[in-house]
Amino acid sequence: MKTILVLLCATCIAFGQKKQVKIYTIGDSTMADKVDPDKNPEKGWAQLLPIFFNDNVVIDNHAVNGKSSKNFRDLKLWEKVYDQLQEGDYVIIQFGHNDMKDKDPARFTNPHSTYRHNFINYVRETREKGAIPIICSSIVRRKFNEHGTLIDTHGDYPLAARLVAEEFDVPFIDLQYYSELLEVKYGVEGSKNLHLHFAPNENEYFPKGLEDNTHLSVLGATEISRIFVNELKKINHPLSAYLKDL
Repeated sequence: MKTILVLLCATCIAFGQKKQVKIYTIGDSTMADKVDPDKNPEKGWAQLLPIFFNDNVVIDNHAVNGKSSKNFRDLKLWEKVYDQLQEGDYVIIQFGHNDMKDKDPARFTNPHSTYRHNFINYVRETREKGAIPIICSSIVRRKFNEHGTLIDTHGDYPLAARLVAEEFDVPFIDLQYYSELLEVKYGVEGSKNLHLHFAPNENEYFPKGLEDNTHLSVLGATEISRIFVNELKKINHPLSAYLKDL
């Protein structure tokens, strides 16, 4: 009998180790999976998350180009995620780049009212399903002034996200702060490599050339993704137990 119990316990432990964890990501183009991944030099940072997690983690990236905390819900993109959520799943939330587009009422939100309440609703509805939210502030845009100083472009949106996280006891990853440090570390010229800077005919995917200081290259997306998982380790988040030893 004792031998049988030992075998049963061992089986349970092994089964537990194989249990998959599901992570959903919702947000904008800085997170989103990009088309033609084998050719397209642009990547969203959540697109690179799988390289840091072991096989027990499934990442379902629902971030979409051009979406704000408002139209992600209005277009029923959140409904698609919500309907799939199961107890124990995780939802990573990052909006802001498009919420500030005040010439587009379909996307614009006031950081102190609509944006704030959209985040509150994402948190509450995630928890309704027994899932676990994580809030991130938006990554910075590469904008240096003539003195080589990195300039903020996000206003009060990152603060509003942080305050919701504090009020509702949600893990908060300050990607704005850490991406600022990253841009400054690489410098005015080196930080171009974190984004999409190509001369004409330098890259076959953008034959006319490109200067994009918002979206991420493979290097930039990998760096931001690495920042995210390192912050999970720092706060001893349960997901850190599923990280590869890279």
